[in-house]
Amino acid sequence: MAIAPLRPKGPHLNALRAFEAAARLGSFTAAAEELSVTPGAVTQHIKSLEDWAGAPLFRRHARGVALTPLAEELSPGFTRAFDQLGLAVQALRTKAAPGRVKVAALPSIAQLWLPPRLGRLRKAAPEISVSVVAMEAPPNLAREPFDLTLFYKSGALDDGETEVSKDRIFPVCAPEIAARLTSLSDLNDETLLHDGAWADDWDMWLNAQPGTGSIGRAGIVHSLFSVALEEARHGGGVLIAHEALVAPLLASGELVRPFPAALELEARIVARFTPAFTRSPAYVPLRQALFPGPL
Repeated sequence: MAIAPLRPKGPHLNALRAFEAAARLGSFTAAAEELSVTPGAVTQHIKSLEDWAGAPLFRRHARGVALTPLAEELSPGFTRAFDQLGLAVQALRTKAAPGRVKVAALPSIAQLWLPPRLGRLRKAAPEISVSVVAMEAPPNLAREPFDLTLFYKSGALDDGETEVSKDRIFPVCAPEIAARLTSLSDLNDETLLHDGAWADDWDMWLNAQPGTGSIGRAGIVHSLFSVALEEARHGGGVLIAHEALVAPLLASGELVRPFPAALELEARIVARFTPAFTRSPAYVPLRQALFPGPL
């Protein structure tokens, strides 16, 4: 009786993922964070892959790890393969649930810029549901399940990125505080509100104005821009605001600009859609709701 020979086993997919992420990021710890596993799990996955291949892929040293020549040669192919797999997964998710949209956005954009625009979308296309995840840094759209990202960015735009709004900063405060600000020097008698993520805003704006060397920069620091903004809205002090995030409060009169000078920054809000989502029936209604003008 014929006996079928055992088929040789290839490496586990998780081991290949761990190798690709560690090679691309240059760190087992960073790879573990991206893959949502422990650094120990990444170490074990890579060891199993090295045992299967019969060759080392990383050189371990006191400062971390470095790729061997073999890994340097082969890792770009793994990155392309996993990127292509990610695109296929995105296409599957988009086609299977065309009315569900997932957005990743900077917390301040998610809290202050997005809600009125999503309100427009609900009125125009109630069949589309949008979930928003607030993140401090943009996700890797080739690997993570998002259809759109919205973040501030400086420098040249990459393929697939579109500028949504310029970034201009200026002081804002409640009307009762603005009434007693007749000159820039009056800021010395007020509480300056700072957002920890944009810690240099006051310095940048004041340095762009003439004769502000004697104005103190110290004040109260908040970890979220939205918290600092609420403090300003309720009379807690004067905040350097980002125009796109405070436009509704300025329009309603809840906040005012005590001084007319604005400083335009290199950073701007940038949108990026995944290629699969641009072919979805939800793409046009979402885009029109978020960006009424032409992109």
